[in-house]
Amino acid sequence: MHDISLFMKHGGNIYRFAQNLGCLPRQVLDFSANINPRQAATLDCLQQVQLGPYADPHYGLLKQALQERYPGPPGADIEVFNGASAAIFALLRFLQPDDLVLYAPLYGEYAHIAGELGCRLHTIDRFVDPAADVPRGSTVIFVNPSTPDGRLYDLKDWLDKWRAADCTIIIDESFLDFCLQDVGKGREHDCMNAGGIPSGAQGAMPGAIAEERKLCENKSVAGHIGHYDKLYLIKSLSKFYGCAGIRIGFVMAASPAIEALKRLEPAWKLSSLDMAYMQQALANTAFIGQTRRQTSELRGQLHRALSDCGLFRRIYDGQANFLLAELAGMDGYQLQEKLAPSRILIRVCDNFTGLTRYHVRFAVKDEQAIAELARCLNTITSEL
Repeated sequence: MHDISLFMKHGGNIYRFAQNLGCLPRQVLDFSANINPRQAATLDCLQQVQLGPYADPHYGLLKQALQERYPGPPGADIEVFNGASAAIFALLRFLQPDDLVLYAPLYGEYAHIAGELGCRLHTIDRFVDPAADVPRGSTVIFVNPSTPDGRLYDLKDWLDKWRAADCTIIIDESFLDFCLQDVGKGREHDCMNAGGIPSGAQGAMPGAIAEERKLCENKSVAGHIGHYDKLYLIKSLSKFYGCAGIRIGFVMAASPAIEALKRLEPAWKLSSLDMAYMQQALANTAFIGQTRRQTSELRGQLHRALSDCGLFRRIYDGQANFLLAELAGMDGYQLQEKLAPSRILIRVCDNFTGLTRYHVRFAVKDEQAIAELARCLNTITSEL
């Protein structure tokens, strides 16, 4: 029996998993990493990249493409990083918070760097007590949509509360691009407010546009940056654009805050290859709507596969590109052992605060991968 737990503390470790199984990494069906199974650009765009000169240290063309794709209010700016994880570490090193509030569960990078910086860590369980008070002057971190459950929150009331407490606010929107709202049929997905109650419908837009699905970009906090200079937005690009090997993320904040942050950053954090690929991906604007619609449809297929097999006590209603489920009998490591012969890798969530080894997360993959997962889960059920 392989020690499955060794390579399940973070999603996407297909190399260790494949080594344990004696197969190639490309033969693994990886449901553990929340990466879009489609890409917005091909590698052809890299053929003309000049490798001799240094890359642009100011990332001019890339920043222009990012600001067109993710416009901020007047007075806001962005700084790019070698992935969202690098952005998280750099921002917290820059802020040096005394008190850090984490709305859990969330991924472990934040708690890790908080420990390294010697912060006083305050954890609020957003499942149990989302309206809990925060220390005045603290730094608060909220991931929206949340991970590993994928719930999309309406943060308006939270923002008001945090501002009243003079908090520095960090919102991680790495999965927001996957979300959409359906207002054409008079309803919207489960967007939650500070009291944990579904927020009211925002209202359909007039004319024919009312029949279209309204993108959840109105849930971004970017527009609030112009009104609060201690608000920071973190974004990963690799997840939505299906290119985890291209490490690009960014921080958006008020221009003076970005200028201060940049003073502590090295030059040439990104290669010419990274920038060329991401500029091409960002230029593919049709990819945005296609991915959102496809994610919604495939997430429904994944939900049915998990529900129909009868192995799960609960499947959480997520709006991102993954679903969290709680097993009814066996734990997540036992399920992974049973899935391993089929080269399927999942994410056991016992290292998320408040969750147990019975909680497992499944990324939304393509239709063929979901069908294979469903077949394996039904086989496991039949053998119990």
